[in-house]
Amino acid sequence: MDCEEVMLTVRIAAAERALLRELARGHGADMSDVAADGLIDVVPSLHVLPVLPVRSEPAVLPVAPGAVAGAASGPGAATGPGAGVGDAGVLRLLRVLARPAPCAVTLWLPAPVADLLPLVGERITAVTGLRIGPASAALSAALRFWLAGDPQQLAAGLAALHRQGSPGLAAQRLDVAA
Repeated sequence: MDCEEVMLTVRIAAAERALLRELARGHGADMSDVAADGLIDVVPSLHVLPVLPVRSEPAVLPVAPGAVAGAASGPGAATGPGAGVGDAGVLRLLRVLARPAPCAVTLWLPAPVADLLPLVGERITAVTGLRIGPASAALSAALRFWLAGDPQQLAAGLAALHRQGSPGLAAQRLDVAA
C-alpha cells in the first residue's frame, strides 16, 4: 500500500528546533512543510561536497564536550545552503553532526521526498566517512546541516518558495511528478 506521507522522528538540537518553529511560523507553514522544503533545498549542497577516499569501514565520529563550540558561526563560517562547497562544507557538516541533538521532533514528509533519504544518507556517509543509519538519521543530518545556515538566508529562501500562496518546493515537485 502506498502512502502519501511518511512519519519520521528526527533528533535535533533545541536551538535548531526553535529555528525550525520560527521559520514555520514566519511562513504560515508547519514544521514538516519547512523541513521538506529544507531537505529539497539542501540536497544540491550535499551533492557538490567532495567525497572522502574510500575506506573499508565508515568511521564513528567521537564527540567531545565543547569540541565544536561555535560551529557554523564566526567570520569564516559558511552560511546558507549553497555555502557548504568544498572542504569547508565538509568541515561544516562534520561540526553539525558532532553537536548533541537531544530533542526529538516528529515530521511528516511527502513519500517522494522521504524516498530521497536513503540516497541522502549514502551521500553523507561518502562525504564524511560516518555511517548515518536509517532514513530518520539521514533527515536529521540533512536538516541540521540546512538549519546551520544563516537564518535570514533560510527565511528568504522559504519566502521565495512560498511567494504568492505557493505551497512550497516539496509540494510543487510532487504536483509536477503526478
